[in-house]
Amino acid sequence: MSAAIDPRTTTASGTDVRVRFCPSPTGLPHVGMVRTALYNWAYARHTGGKLIFRVEDTDAARDSEESYRQLVDALTWLEIDWDEGVEKGGPHAPYRQSQRREIYAEVLERLIASGAVYESYSTAEEIDARNEAAGRAKQLGYDNFDRDLTDEQKAAFRAEGREPAYRLRVPDHDLTYVDLIRGEVTFPAGSFPDFVVVRAGGQALYTFTNPVDDALMGITHVIRGEDLMPSTARQLALYAALNDAGVTDFVPRFGHMPLVLGETGNKKLSKRDPQADLFLLREKGFIHEGLLNYLSLLGWSIAADRDVFSRDELVAAFDIADVNPNPARFDQKKAESINGDHIRMLEPADFASRLVPYLHAAGLVANPPTAAQQATLDAAAPLVQERMQLLGEASGLLGFLFRDEVAYDEDALKSLPANAGEVLVASVGALELVPEQGFTAAAVQEALAGALIDGLGLKPRVAYGPLRVAVSGRRVSPPLFESMELLGKAESVRRLGALVEHLS
Repeated sequence: MSAAIDPRTTTASGTDVRVRFCPSPTGLPHVGMVRTALYNWAYARHTGGKLIFRVEDTDAARDSEESYRQLVDALTWLEIDWDEGVEKGGPHAPYRQSQRREIYAEVLERLIASGAVYESYSTAEEIDARNEAAGRAKQLGYDNFDRDLTDEQKAAFRAEGREPAYRLRVPDHDLTYVDLIRGEVTFPAGSFPDFVVVRAGGQALYTFTNPVDDALMGITHVIRGEDLMPSTARQLALYAALNDAGVTDFVPRFGHMPLVLGETGNKKLSKRDPQADLFLLREKGFIHEGLLNYLSLLGWSIAADRDVFSRDELVAAFDIADVNPNPARFDQKKAESINGDHIRMLEPADFASRLVPYLHAAGLVANPPTAAQQATLDAAAPLVQERMQLLGEASGLLGFLFRDEVAYDEDALKSLPANAGEVLVASVGALELVPEQGFTAAAVQEALAGALIDGLGLKPRVAYGPLRVAVSGRRVSPPLFESMELLGKAESVRRLGALVEHLS
């Protein structure tokens, strides 16, 4: 017998939308987890609905308070805010599963009373033996043997010292729903047996606690990863029972986001992959605006010809129905490019302030910087803002401005032309003629061009390469003449002379 879509399915579409982010606090926050939070947040903000942040922390062996704090840190850094939940409270508190055991016990009693859940005493060995005797494959699992146990049979099992598990009585018809991303999906009748919701001893399982929390918290849209799609059949079955028992009065809509693949191959991006480590990406120098933009593109797009947009534009345009069901691939270069675009959108003072933690970590400035360091940073930041993709590049690009001695990169020394010494000596002579008070980028460029390009007949690349290495120690640096202006005449001349000494 075929089943139509449950008529009790929610029709919420505006301010009545309620979505949730409900991670388990194990390990570091990763890209896949954060994208789940982002899509739920964006949909809630787009519709004017609410995002509930709930924590599934009933696995004492794996869950940790440290991981929980890191989850909060990750969402706070990305500015993914929530309306109810941990750290905020709300009408459905508590929002940590470890504090909701009495609630689960009460719901279980209601489902037992309605006949939707029954006691099950079968052991795994007994199930295997019955399947073998009936010629059924062992992998088919439980055979619904305990559905109709008599009171006498239950009493006999209890007399043996057995404690019952509790199983949901699965409907004997197809279960159908319309996935927000994938369209209509049907789970045929008999495709899974009655399943355990509470183990012997009283431990409620994820297949029970997750839908029960959703039901009690009024969640209207369950937006989660594709890997959880097989569990939807069990959730639909349990939701029907929760409705019949009066625990809730509607069934949520489900949407399953595409997998995120690594850069190569067709394997899901592992949470152990460095690309998936949210804090490693932050450490490298992603800003929250850039990373939020890129993560939103892992399954969705704002337009066919546009990749860079603001948080407000994301909220205005995002609809979960527009998410592509096909797997998305994490592209590190594209992520960094988009991050660079967002770095260039920052106000100069904001950009300079965001460089401080990276410069401080490299031992270049105090935090907060001294007045002299801040003045140098304020002047130097605009020189690199146009060419930086990650804030982590700050120490390499600007470090020479905060160090007394220049450390020469090996590849920079190898790039020097044979006449580097001659170029440096001629440059010192030219710069000595520039007045201290008039030592500006324009004056420096004019003096060096006259000495090296007009005087020695050199091309700019050959002429200025040795100077760049002398000043910064690198082949790539902020604009040369502006850098010399920041260093001042005496320090610029000293550095040119130091490289002459080094080469000799």
